Amino acid sequence: MSPFRASAALTDHWEHFDFAVEDGVATVTLNRPEKLNALTFESYADLRDLLAELPSRGDARVLVLTGTGRGFCSGGDVEEIIGELQRKETAELLEFTRMTGAVVKAMRECPLPIVAAVNGIAAGAGSVLALASDFRLLAESAAFAFLFTKVGLAGADMGSAYLLPRLVGLGRATELLMLGDKVKAERAERIGLATEVVPDTELPAAAAALARRLADGPAHAYSATKVLLTREQDMDLGSSVELEAMTQALLMTCQDYREFYAAWSAGRSPQWTGR
Repeated sequence: MSPFRASAALTDHWEHFDFAVEDGVATVTLNRPEKLNALTFESYADLRDLLAELPSRGDARVLVLTGTGRGFCSGGDVEEIIGELQRKETAELLEFTRMTGAVVKAMRECPLPIVAAVNGIAAGAGSVLALASDFRLLAESAAFAFLFTKVGLAGADMGSAYLLPRLVGLGRATELLMLGDKVKAERAERIGLATEVVPDTELPAAAAALARRLADGPAHAYSATKVLLTREQDMDLGSSVELEAMTQALLMTCQDYREFYAAWSAGRSPQWTGR
């Protein structure tokens, strides 16, 4: 656990999704299968707050995000969110939209790698949660749908107009965000939206294997890589080169860097400690 904690305690129990940490792997499982794991006001807020706490826990090196049942996440609950929003004033609506965006911002700024194991439909906000992850493993039956325009809202939501063009290009992003059509797993992989597509029955094992590889690897190196990928998207080349030089010099003082050389010299595999 981080030594730099104040009076606020870490949360012991999360009410609006399942959460567990085992051997360095944290897992968030959205658990409303009867509604294809649709989000509520509370689950949005819990995700935002968990992502803020996760780097300080000290027991997790990677986060897996998945869903229970036939869906990954069908987006915001039509009754509990869209229906309720009809009765709110502009200031309250802005509080809500800022909160949803804060979830994505926290995902990108979280120094832990995030693996989305997309086990079914990822629609609306669910598609953006997967988009904001670092890796997207899809079951063959999975699909994306950035369907914001289909409910009368801008296709640009929760940072999707920032993230998606950087992943699939402006032309594809325009198509996906403006039309909101379903993108099946095979096409998602072809256009670069999916890291890998696996048979449905193999998704849990594939996600576990990738999470294990990340948890057992050089944690500082992975964290620095994610942070630099995020920060350098808006930098010029000179600034990027300087930031990378400073980061590499800092990492060269870490135990993992020395461990690599010791392991190489001894003809063995490195034993990464994340220190």
